[in-house]
Amino acid sequence: MSAIPDTMCAVLLTGHGGLDKLVYRTDVPVPKPASGEVLIRVSACGMNNTDVWVREGAYGTEDDPTAVSTWRRHEPTLTFPRIQGTDTVGYVVAVGDGVPPSRIGERVMVDFSIYNAEDDSLAEIDYMGHGRDGGYAEFMTLPAENAHVVDTPMSDAELATFCCAYLTGEHMLDRARVKAGEQVLITGASGGVGSGLIQLCRARGAIPYAVVGAGKEEAVKAIGAEAVITRGQGDLVTAVEAATGGAPIDVVADLVGGPMFNDLLRILRAEGRYTTAGAIAGPVVQLDLRTMYLKHLELHGSSQGTRGAFKRLVRYIEEGKIKPLLAGTYRLSDFHRAQTDFMEKAFVGKLVVIPDAMFETNPKSAREEAHA
Repeated sequence: MSAIPDTMCAVLLTGHGGLDKLVYRTDVPVPKPASGEVLIRVSACGMNNTDVWVREGAYGTEDDPTAVSTWRRHEPTLTFPRIQGTDTVGYVVAVGDGVPPSRIGERVMVDFSIYNAEDDSLAEIDYMGHGRDGGYAEFMTLPAENAHVVDTPMSDAELATFCCAYLTGEHMLDRARVKAGEQVLITGASGGVGSGLIQLCRARGAIPYAVVGAGKEEAVKAIGAEAVITRGQGDLVTAVEAATGGAPIDVVADLVGGPMFNDLLRILRAEGRYTTAGAIAGPVVQLDLRTMYLKHLELHGSSQGTRGAFKRLVRYIEEGKIKPLLAGTYRLSDFHRAQTDFMEKAFVGKLVVIPDAMFETNPKSAREEAHA
């Protein structure tokens, strides 16, 4: 394995604002693992909506939804400059005190959540790429317990499609107590979390129905959607009823919000459950409380996921119950183009960035480079 340099390439978020706040640097000091930590050589890192919303400061506050604020808005932990990036895959190249040297050389997928409680409570959770540096860099430190070996022949870039999106999706289903045989309507189903939700529903025996933009219907159906509803074409309630043959929707897993929110509650059966982890069409929505209380609906907010959900995700990968949806890869130095393409949403699945030294067309090249 090659020597660890003193400096590295990384993308630094320097403040809230536009793409100009993301600066590619080649002289960032390589971090050193503290006690109980490992240092990994990053081989791939997936992109997420949270990256964009944090850069834009788009989380608002409880009394002002237009205020510039970051993800952990009740107690901000974001400081600048910050290296973002949650969906990280890499190779352990050094360990801190208390970590067995035998871990050096392991390929790991990062559980990016920073757990501030020993149990599975998410009340005070933070994440790597926000409260501490993440994976848009050549090297990254993290607690050793968050570095998981995954027994799979997938390439590094393929493995980097799961972490944040699928953990978010699995926790949404956990919050809504989705069980086998139930019918789940998924909005934003062509994105990272949405496409993950389709597969995660199938993994637990639930039946997913997908709402997507025009042109993405066949791709989403191919990954397991029972039927697909094209967004913006006619009345949503009628379209869903036709797609299900009149069968009731037990759970709505919503990543879109915006103008369709109240229709999603109308679509739910009595005593149905609504779960959300995103609002890409608008976070401030109209709610007819009568729909909610007369139908005895449950509404669940959800973000990230528990340790238990992450371990379940690893098991799904190893058992082949979920598959990667790698829509494209980019060099780390081409990060502005990568995030621009990400925001345009003209893809199905996930986009992944790879440090330039590891970027090759051969999907095994990153692994080979890490051991060079």
